[in-house]
Amino acid sequence: MSNEQDLLSRAALTAFRLNGQFLGVAEELARPAALTAARWQVLGAVLREPLPVAAIARVMGITRQSVQRVADLLVADGLARYEPNPAHRRAKLLAPTEAGLDAIRRIDPAHAAFAARLAAAAGGQQRLGELVAALEQLSGLLDTVAD
Repeated sequence: MSNEQDLLSRAALTAFRLNGQFLGVAEELARPAALTAARWQVLGAVLREPLPVAAIARVMGITRQSVQRVADLLVADGLARYEPNPAHRRAKLLAPTEAGLDAIRRIDPAHAAFAARLAAAAGGQQRLGELVAALEQLSGLLDTVAD
């Protein structure tokens, strides 16, 4: 196995482990607000602006069908709603309801505390930012070479 292959394998295994770790943390943080990690993730994607399900899926790197299932559950539970999309008649926009925003607000204090602990463990906010930038760069590189 070449050095490049070994590095790719290590990167992939680390990313898979990180995904599991982040999902575990997200489940713990979301539980007091009666959300799952998946519901928090989809609801969080539309906090700044309503988005169509396909756009949420692209940003999250998962299938549209997975996001659609979670979005429908959020709507059924009154945490989100579908709104008309002026750009596309059939692809409605997902937006949080006040109840959805309240759920996110219940998560915020524990989320902030965990983020502070992670930054401290990394050696400070700047170092954590560098680590995140490296992950973002690696993700961008994969987008470039996977096409």
